[in-house]
Amino acid sequence: MSQAAEDFKRAETISRIEQSLFKELEKAEYVPHLEPYTQLGQENRTAFLENKLNTSIDYVKGKKVFEDHSQLQGNIENFIGMTQIPTGVVGPLLVNGSAAKGDFYIPLATTEGALVASYGRGIKACRLSGSVTSVCIVEGVQRSPYFKFKNMTDMGKFVLWVLGQTDEFKAITSESSNHAVLNDLEINVEGNSAILSFEFKTGDAAGQNMVTICTNAICQYILEESPVKPLHWFIESNYSGDKKATALAFTNVRGKKVSAEIVVPKEIVEKVLKTTPEGMAEYWRASTLGVIQSGSIGAQGHVANGLTAIFLACGQDAACVSEASIGVTRMEVTENADLYTAVTLPALIVGTVGGGTHLPTQRECLNLMGCLGNGKARKFAEICAAVALAGELSIAAAMSAGHFAKAHQQLGRK
Repeated sequence: MSQAAEDFKRAETISRIEQSLFKELEKAEYVPHLEPYTQLGQENRTAFLENKLNTSIDYVKGKKVFEDHSQLQGNIENFIGMTQIPTGVVGPLLVNGSAAKGDFYIPLATTEGALVASYGRGIKACRLSGSVTSVCIVEGVQRSPYFKFKNMTDMGKFVLWVLGQTDEFKAITSESSNHAVLNDLEINVEGNSAILSFEFKTGDAAGQNMVTICTNAICQYILEESPVKPLHWFIESNYSGDKKATALAFTNVRGKKVSAEIVVPKEIVEKVLKTTPEGMAEYWRASTLGVIQSGSIGAQGHVANGLTAIFLACGQDAACVSEASIGVTRMEVTENADLYTAVTLPALIVGTVGGGTHLPTQRECLNLMGCLGNGKARKFAEICAAVALAGELSIAAAMSAGHFAKAHQQLGRK
């Protein structure tokens, strides 16, 4: 059981989240949006963030230049320079979660016009409606080695032996990493082969390297000690769902599973989103029918847009958007004629330590949200899900009102 799930089980956590829903909203201080394409506008926005959050973003705004090449070890080979991606900011987004609590300003790195504006509109609708409840429910990162044997009899003997070794596997994990914990082991049998799917908790790191190292150590023990030796084995069978959308991740967890919800009053839907709850719910039904017919895993609008922009800004593994963006969006009209919206993302691979999180602009962007370092990964995941929800609101509103093409014509064309 992950810390997130344990946290959610505690009565005081649920009580605190519930009480926060009824707190009087403090007045929001929105990011200055005038002069979108001038140096003065940039300076106004960066000054606002630095003063409001008592932090520095000298690398993001270009005042400081990256020069410490030693920081790149473990991140890049054959380094020639930096690829600069424009970075915008939206907010505040009020999140009421088990780990993320308060107003957050969200950095988004993208070259797609209209994306920041769209997420900003969704976030404004959320902020005027109250807070997004966002909870990290369960955690787990998998690595799934493959073992092939002469026949099913040998494979069966191997599996029986493996099932008696879980305590040893946990001990090897502890010896191989200061942070990884072996959480579960599942076995998938096919003929004379077996896939061992090891699931780990990885602390505040995204964890792909961590689980690879731990799994390799376990496999070396298996090769030495197993009474039946495999004909072939591979550290990854392509079963874990690493860097791809899979039904397994959709129905279980890969990384962090987070669910977020909000009720947007009818008046806010009409004033900010320029449509109606009924129109948005009808579009959601139509789009869900369409996505089912397409064979997509999950049913959502454009979660990948927001997650990619956050991942690039905050030093995450951008390729993990392939699994992180699977999920489900749901929209319903409430008995009070308001709009209920929920987004569930079961495969958020994110970290606040390791990877690219230590690089200068990435550190600054994580720090804008108070998500840099140890003890912050669940918080960051809950913010990511809340941002995804805001984006789903905005695109569904644009589609239902017939404004989608106009927005891209105005903001997305050169």
